[in-house]
Amino acid sequence: EHTVPSQKTLSTSDRSFDSKGNEEGVLSDERDIATNVISVDDDASLNPWTIRAFFIGLGLSAFGGVLAEIYYFKPQTVTVSLMFLAVVSYILGVSMETFIPRRGLLRYLNPGPFNKKENAFIIIMASASANSALGTEVLAVQRLYYNITPNAVISVFLLFSSQLLGYGIGGMMRGILLYPSKMLYPGVLPLLSMFDALYEGGMAARKKLRVFSMVLAASTMIKHADRLNIFFWELFPEWIFPLLTGFSIFCLAAPNNATVSRVFGGSNGNEGLGLLSICFDWQYISGLVNPMVIPLKAQFSNLLGYIFCTVVFVAVYYNNVWKAQNFPFLSQLLFYENGTQYDQMLILNSNYEVDPTLLAEQGLPYYSSTWVVYLLTQNLASSPNGLGATFTHLLLWNRGDICSAWTWMNVSGIKNIWANFDWKFWQADGMRKQDVDDDDIDPHYKQMLKYPDAPNSWYFVVFLLAFVVALVVLYKTDSTLPWWGFLISLLLATISLLFLGALAAITGLTFTIQTFGQMIGGYVQTGSPVANMYFVLYGYNTVFQAQLLLRDLKIAQYAKLPPRAAFTAQIIGTLLGAILNYVMMNSIIDNQREILLSVQGTNIWSGQQPQMYNSQAIGWGGLSHELFSTGQRYQWVPWAYVLGLFVPVPFWVIHRYWPKLRADYLYTPIIAYITGYLFNGINSSSLCYFAVAFLSQWWLRTRHPGWFAKYNYIVGAALDGGTQIMVFILSFAVQGAGGTSHPFPTWWGAQTGGNYDHCLMLN
Repeated sequence: EHTVPSQKTLSTSDRSFDSKGNEEGVLSDERDIATNVISVDDDASLNPWTIRAFFIGLGLSAFGGVLAEIYYFKPQTVTVSLMFLAVVSYILGVSMETFIPRRGLLRYLNPGPFNKKENAFIIIMASASANSALGTEVLAVQRLYYNITPNAVISVFLLFSSQLLGYGIGGMMRGILLYPSKMLYPGVLPLLSMFDALYEGGMAARKKLRVFSMVLAASTMIKHADRLNIFFWELFPEWIFPLLTGFSIFCLAAPNNATVSRVFGGSNGNEGLGLLSICFDWQYISGLVNPMVIPLKAQFSNLLGYIFCTVVFVAVYYNNVWKAQNFPFLSQLLFYENGTQYDQMLILNSNYEVDPTLLAEQGLPYYSSTWVVYLLTQNLASSPNGLGATFTHLLLWNRGDICSAWTWMNVSGIKNIWANFDWKFWQADGMRKQDVDDDDIDPHYKQMLKYPDAPNSWYFVVFLLAFVVALVVLYKTDSTLPWWGFLISLLLATISLLFLGALAAITGLTFTIQTFGQMIGGYVQTGSPVANMYFVLYGYNTVFQAQLLLRDLKIAQYAKLPPRAAFTAQIIGTLLGAILNYVMMNSIIDNQREILLSVQGTNIWSGQQPQMYNSQAIGWGGLSHELFSTGQRYQWVPWAYVLGLFVPVPFWVIHRYWPKLRADYLYTPIIAYITGYLFNGINSSSLCYFAVAFLSQWWLRTRHPGWFAKYNYIVGAALDGGTQIMVFILSFAVQGAGGTSHPFPTWWGAQTGGNYDHCLMLN
């Protein structure tokens, strides 16, 4: 699964403002925000255990789980907005409070005022569901490329086990990665700041909701100069007028030029780099992260990486590096040397393992060169356990954070963790014995001590059940991954979580170990691509799920949601989401199979994600020695881990001796990572992404600070929400997610049989 390291979440602005836009004071860091902006107070009388909370939570979980899987098969990685889920759950709760009578059976749906803890319960349940389970990626690859369709019951239990293993491990590490005050999780602070405003702002909160509703359904923009219906607007780029996905003057001027298509085209998946294209589809402008959220200073590294990416991709292709011109400019598939698509089944035996004799007959596969650049830059930028530019950058610039993340690693700390473990989980009362007068205790955590905890033994049982189910599934699905390989993947996940989880909690930086896990799995068990997929599933996905669990538990801590309510919400949301992910995956593959197998796909559906996962499994799992070892064709891909250690050093030296050059503004892992970021999908949105970031984080923030402080994040959530609701509806109504697709009749703005921006369709 393609994920991007997120920049360190900064405060909403360098200064806070009152409702008139006047400065109130400087908040120096996220710790100040956590203790001064987010409310520390708690009302223990508020009840999250209401039928209303379960009703809304299950509904939004179903919506998020289905939408997340739809987005998995889109030509660009898009996530379900947590901010949107928070605001929508609030609107639904207040609406039920307002319009449902409090008598008869209906009183259970309206027990009283909709409260903050109900809202937090709903958010956590929906958040746990609104992610595409990585297990569906394994199942999709098996269906698309191996003609294997595992039993439905076994498939669902595969998803359950792979999703819950991380919950078990992450839950048992709460004492290390959640409770200490330095574990801030700065990425959730804007959400909680808005969350508090909704419940403590009185009429101001209601006014924000009116703005949200207007932007969502009939957005009244600044000074009423423009009216934009984001909900209905999405009909145009998604169905009626798809040219709006990427409008390029260059494509219209030179529709038969291949170079123009590669550099300036970008309205369709894997078409081109989309340079200077104008995108009117908020789905792709917002994409993985809303441009209205990340401060402009942090966007500067993104912009440099984008410029470098364009230059590097063009240079590599037109200099024919790795025989680039034999293959499509952008692709995640495997190819023969002559450019035809590689048939991987011709090199595998009946056990889906590489047969050396068959491999000699077919020859080694090739990657498109831009895909190789992506692998290189990903390894340069981020990796687990202390390799690459990420570790060196943090060592040079954030040495204190790294040290503080490991202060628990001493004899007394380990003894304390062991002493608090209660094996008799069925008898655990959950009450924690701590000195509430200790000034070092996080003030939010101190408020939570009055509630029974979900003890470590509960999470251990979750881990144990998931572990047993995973072993059964591995042998029932012909995964070819032995039990000892499964244990190695879990060991890799546990060690990685200790390090990367602490960094994510302190700095807001999240990293992927997927490529590293594929490399380790490939060398641990060579010649077994299917085994490699399962190794990565239980290695990488365990870390990802553990970080999601810890993030959501921090939301619960900040919102003062009792731990056992948070535990219940997470388990229900995860299980429901996994089932819906599986159903949607099968439906989309049944109806869009040929598109998912094609190089380019369309601007609606794309198989880029399963293509990437399969190509990596063949490359690392089946042919790691032949393709990536020293002296082989792609030897610099693994060596990039080592080279990445030295990337941040020149910038640190420059800042130390010439601080006025502000080299500290440059985050080198992000620059390196984004240098390979345009390797797939729809790339027409980059110009508009940076334009919106500039408009929001510079013009509004500096010229209209009062408006920015009150409405910037609420408008961003509304734009995400209106878009995602319409994408959900269109996917089933006209785009074939549940059956036959109904494309809009062909016209100049909806060209079928070619690229929508009228650039040349390349073979």
